[in-house]
Amino acid sequence: MAPSVQSGISPRAPGKAAPLPRSGRPVARLVAPVVLRLGILVALMAFIGILGVVLSTPAVDRLTNDLQPAAAANQDALLMLTSMDAAVSAWASSNDPSTQAAYGQLRQALPVDQQRVREFADGDAQLDILVTRQEDAAQAWITQYADPRIAAPGGPGSFDQQRFDLGRATFATVLDAHAATSEAFDQRVRQARDEVQWRFRGTILAIVLLAGIAWLGVSRARTRLLRELSAPLVELENVVQKMARHEPDVRARQQGPKEVRAIAARLNDFAEAQARARSVEHRIQHELRALDIAKDDFVSNISHELRTPLTTISGYLELVAEEFEDTMAPQHERMLEATRRNVSRLRLLIDDLLTLSKAENRATDLETVDLGPVLRDAVTDVRITAAGRGIKLVVSTPEVAMPVLADRVMLNRAFLNVLSNAVKFSHDGGQVEVALTRELKQATLTVTDHGIGIPAAEINRLGTRFFRASNAVTNEIAGTGLGVRIVQTIIDKHAGEVRIESTERVGTTVEIRLPLQAERSAPLAQVMEFPSIT
Repeated sequence: MAPSVQSGISPRAPGKAAPLPRSGRPVARLVAPVVLRLGILVALMAFIGILGVVLSTPAVDRLTNDLQPAAAANQDALLMLTSMDAAVSAWASSNDPSTQAAYGQLRQALPVDQQRVREFADGDAQLDILVTRQEDAAQAWITQYADPRIAAPGGPGSFDQQRFDLGRATFATVLDAHAATSEAFDQRVRQARDEVQWRFRGTILAIVLLAGIAWLGVSRARTRLLRELSAPLVELENVVQKMARHEPDVRARQQGPKEVRAIAARLNDFAEAQARARSVEHRIQHELRALDIAKDDFVSNISHELRTPLTTISGYLELVAEEFEDTMAPQHERMLEATRRNVSRLRLLIDDLLTLSKAENRATDLETVDLGPVLRDAVTDVRITAAGRGIKLVVSTPEVAMPVLADRVMLNRAFLNVLSNAVKFSHDGGQVEVALTRELKQATLTVTDHGIGIPAAEINRLGTRFFRASNAVTNEIAGTGLGVRIVQTIIDKHAGEVRIESTERVGTTVEIRLPLQAERSAPLAQVMEFPSIT
């Protein structure tokens, strides 16, 4: 079939192309106000967002850097006082010197937390009073009870009820003062958090309000753009779709903004150019088809013309061989044999050329064909040749029918070519396995030989006309280089597929896959062996 010719013609028709828009003003007239309003609103949203962050930052810093650390220090001070009370109780009951050391360490660390609380309370009169009360209560407990008790002897016999009651009373005062201070800290933390949240919410509310105004403006602009710009573009889209469906007479109306009108003009120019290109393509395809027909006629005619003199030459060679039998010199016999061999090669080449020409151009007559009998006929045709070289054919075919739509004669030739190649390139005394199987909705013919194989670098060239593998030429194995091409052409005509896998000096496997005509039950294998004939 003649190849499709792609248009190389510029879509611009001389004297008819619409000029490109110089500045895009019509579309800018529609879009510029929208862009300006959106820019202003975006700038306002950015300003409000930055302002909200700036206003919220001091409150957040006060909450995170001052208030919360001071509240935590206040809790740490209570924890130290509680640990000191536990150390005093442990000393009173056990007289363990380690409890005195622990008390001393806590006694030294306590002023640090108290100082952090005091620094935050400065400037807050109410909190300053509470912190002062808490510090006085802690100092009273330490000086009146804790220090004297840790300095006095400890142990089970050192208990003094009056001293113990004093310690409990003063420590209860500490707890009461700390509870009041903690409540004041908690109140201030809540107030700071509420202030931060209010500022963030106000910022978000303002941004959302501006976003709503922006959305309203975009909606109105979208309606206007749809009215003035979208309708012409939709019409252009419909025109393009019609052109894609190969409607040659469709053209675009020039309406809408200047840019859209320019696009419509260019689209019409392109349609005109495509129409001219299709005309040129049709003419070239017609000429290529005529060339293909002339080429095929030439090959067919020259092949037929060569057959007649070859037949005459072959006949004369046979007459010479019979007339001078037993009297011909050995040198002349070798010359006669060489002439016969080359005449045979030329006849085979002509036959393959005719077969390839028919396969490429013949209108295939398809009928329902069972692949089993076709394969068995092809095996029978190569059986004598295989047996003459001691090559055993092992054939596996299904017992049930495997119907395909095929040209029986051409399919038989494809199978025969594959089997002949397998036998031809096998070693004497070797074996060729032939299997016909079913895979889903496909029939697969697999032919495997264990012969000379094909060099890996040459596998991609299989199917090229007149190509022969280098090792086949070296081993002087006869052939025309058209066999694989004939097989591929015939199988392509049957919507099939040919796969070739080969390893040099190991062998070759050829798979032919053809679509089955209808669903069938899974086949049961029937194995036949054709041993060598002696």
